[in-house]
Amino acid sequence: MGEVIVVVGTGQIGQAIARRVSFGKHVLLADLHQGNADAAAEVLSNAGFEVSTATVDVSSRESVHALVQTATAGGDITGVIHAAGVSPSQASPATILAVDLYGTALVLEEFGNVIARGGAGIVIASQSGHRLGALTAEQDAALATTPTEELLGLPMLAPRPGDRPPARLPAGQAREFAAVMAEAVRWGKRGARVNTISPGIIFTPLAKDELTGPRGEGYRHMIELSAVGRGGTPDEVGAVGALLMGPDGTFITGSDFLMDCGVTASYFYGELAPR
Repeated sequence: MGEVIVVVGTGQIGQAIARRVSFGKHVLLADLHQGNADAAAEVLSNAGFEVSTATVDVSSRESVHALVQTATAGGDITGVIHAAGVSPSQASPATILAVDLYGTALVLEEFGNVIARGGAGIVIASQSGHRLGALTAEQDAALATTPTEELLGLPMLAPRPGDRPPARLPAGQAREFAAVMAEAVRWGKRGARVNTISPGIIFTPLAKDELTGPRGEGYRHMIELSAVGRGGTPDEVGAVGALLMGPDGTFITGSDFLMDCGVTASYFYGELAPR
């Protein structure tokens, strides 16, 4: 059996990273919707990659575990690209936390049990986690070390009087950073690495939904006042993913790479700063 790269969430970013790190390996494309996985498989197969597909619900431990079994049956898992996620324009806060928070923890835990020596993982997070207010040491520790099945019960994630529903969602992104740091220790015992990438506005179907949705004006304003003044492309994220998963990134683990065209810099020190 050969090597397997697992892509969880088969959108443009996951595909872009997979194209750079998967040649000569088997690519397992997993998505909640079989049609999405099939469409991505056709693109990669036509480009010369060996591909298979599976369905997965990352908010279900049973489903994620079944995906792990499917992947290990195909060979040694040397790469995991976790790019599944939903946005406030697409889903309720409860669903977002179940997918982005709990789901990420499940994927890291389950694949961390089987990742091969020399393997690497990438979690696609978000720029929004970098604009979360400072957490206490206790909150940081809770986000990093709370058992997966208890995560959604953390008091810091409970709605508070006067909160708008999206107000606490960046805590889910902060948990992704904290979880990757904690998991990097566990993955390291297997000789593997894991990091996050926090993109800004990347032109994908998801971004188009955001830009044309009720929060679109805010996103366009964010782009206009960023340091670079434009959105990004999936291939630009793919280039960073290739660094982190490839031979030039073997000294990097437990880290987060913010690539948001300077939006966060502008938020703290520029024209996007809260007045």
